[in-house]
Amino acid sequence: MLGGIGKMFLLLFVFISVSSALDVRHVVFVISSQENDFNMKLAEHLKNDIIFQSGIVFNESPVVHIAQQDFPHFAGWAIIPIVSDILKVHKHNASWIFFLQDYTSLRVHKVIEILDKYNHCEEVLVGHSLHDEEATIIHHFNFHEDPKAFKYPNLGPGFGVTIPILERIVKQLKENDIFISNFSIDVAYELAKYIFNYGCKAALVKHEPSLCSSYSPYCASFPSRLLACDKMVPRNNIFFAVKTCEQFHHDRVPIVQKTWGKHVPLIKFFSDKEDSSIPTIDAGDSGAKSGYCLKTIAIMKYIANIIEKNDTDIKWIVIADDDTILGINALQKVLSCYDYNKKMAIGERYGYEMREPFGYNYITGGAGMVFSKPLLLEIIKNCRCPSENSPDDMYLGYCISKMGVQVTHVPGFHQARPNDYPAAYLDTHDAVSFHKHWMIDPIKVYQEWFEKSDNTENYLLESKTVNKEEL
Repeated sequence: MLGGIGKMFLLLFVFISVSSALDVRHVVFVISSQENDFNMKLAEHLKNDIIFQSGIVFNESPVVHIAQQDFPHFAGWAIIPIVSDILKVHKHNASWIFFLQDYTSLRVHKVIEILDKYNHCEEVLVGHSLHDEEATIIHHFNFHEDPKAFKYPNLGPGFGVTIPILERIVKQLKENDIFISNFSIDVAYELAKYIFNYGCKAALVKHEPSLCSSYSPYCASFPSRLLACDKMVPRNNIFFAVKTCEQFHHDRVPIVQKTWGKHVPLIKFFSDKEDSSIPTIDAGDSGAKSGYCLKTIAIMKYIANIIEKNDTDIKWIVIADDDTILGINALQKVLSCYDYNKKMAIGERYGYEMREPFGYNYITGGAGMVFSKPLLLEIIKNCRCPSENSPDDMYLGYCISKMGVQVTHVPGFHQARPNDYPAAYLDTHDAVSFHKHWMIDPIKVYQEWFEKSDNTENYLLESKTVNKEEL
């Protein structure tokens, strides 16, 4: 997924004289990663690169944490749950905390130059500023009167906060947490909004364009693009299950068939009624329209029966809604980075009750839920729906968390439509999916985002790979 970009940058500035009043040792980098082999390898590579660059340019090293290792918390990816732990360690020895992702690339000396422009004794948040063009469901329709007025940082290139910011957050968490939502979706937005709700002047992000949403030669940091990690996962290794109901047999289903559905050899439509014209399979869900737990478990049992009775090539299972818009080539790239022999759930991660001991993470259904074969077989053995109407994605997240399986988040999966996200945010990664047909033309969305790559011959795609050992 990433190349040796950091070392390439060093060739450009090894001999540059860097002067800065800000001591690199007073900047703490916190890398958010995930508990799987691939992402942890990315994080370790980035950590080593930051230390290597700093040693060359400053002859000193900053502190670099991998959040999942040094501040272990099931919701550490959401930042707020680990702020107290960060502050305990660095309240007296740091000026800045720079949060970044395991797929972020950066020039350390340029990041230091940016932070050095601001007074670290004040409440400051520095990043690539984003704003919503319109009120959106992923932000709970906040600031609907003027959504452009609220600024929040782009997570992809990373952003910096001063210690006084963290102190304010910790103080308010101890006194009052009424502004903590039950759900965590967009962690950079939610962090900025929490600060804003308590009157911090930094809520309007100090915009730094060189913290870039995509690569440019002047960038101090930017998110790296998606490449296949190994040989592309063949399409006949992926089983696609589409949840629908009779109401949408002649509305949504034809759109799937005209777009991404025509590119996959293993696709079945599961409904509340058999329809030979599609065809559909009766999932036995007692009329549940969509997204309900019993229906999804029934689908999983159907697929498991195929796997157990036949010598199949199925390695991954995708369960999507009938209004999910998928990019098949992008999905193949993503899956090439993960081990289908391990228990894995991949998609867009949400968190529920992140600060409570009973909280958990889950994969959102609308964006598409991806399961490895071993995990699917374990789910049907261990997961029993509390009720027919239980949200399938949330219940599955709860159940697999009890099994000790961590969900894997991939930014390219989207629970909402393209227009629900700032363009600069979508620039940070390659899209894998979008969701909903409401007030958009789903065929045009597919054509704009996915059609060209999906039409490319597989043998051409499979030649454009990068070995995991080259990270």
